[in-house]
Amino acid sequence: MSQKLVLIIDDDYRNIFALKAVLRAKGFGCLSAPGAKEGFAIIEENENIAVVLMDMMMPDMDGYQAISAMKKSEKMWNIPVLAVTAQAMVGDKERCLSAGASGYVSKPINVDELVEQIEEVTKTGD
Repeated sequence: MSQKLVLIIDDDYRNIFALKAVLRAKGFGCLSAPGAKEGFAIIEENENIAVVLMDMMMPDMDGYQAISAMKKSEKMWNIPVLAVTAQAMVGDKERCLSAGASGYVSKPINVDELVEQIEEVTKTGD
């Protein structure tokens, strides 16, 4: 079985660096993109993306728009998305989930919670 890959879409390279470091330490393969359009291109080229960690606050296309675009795409609709956001206000989690996210993690990220959510949304019936 090929390794589950986590695609991190975040416009802040420091977040990408930190997430890659902790996820690789936990045994995940990671790819990253600085924006949704670049992330979509990676998905087009790679069959092994198991989950997308989507920063919700990005220039150009924010996470809500990106999740909406993914859910309308034949190639991407079934890839789970975990919303990653510094927006931890009342209602933000619900807004992310109603936009189509499979889960929600607020910054600063609790690594154990993140890994638990990744495991949950990437479970297969095998």
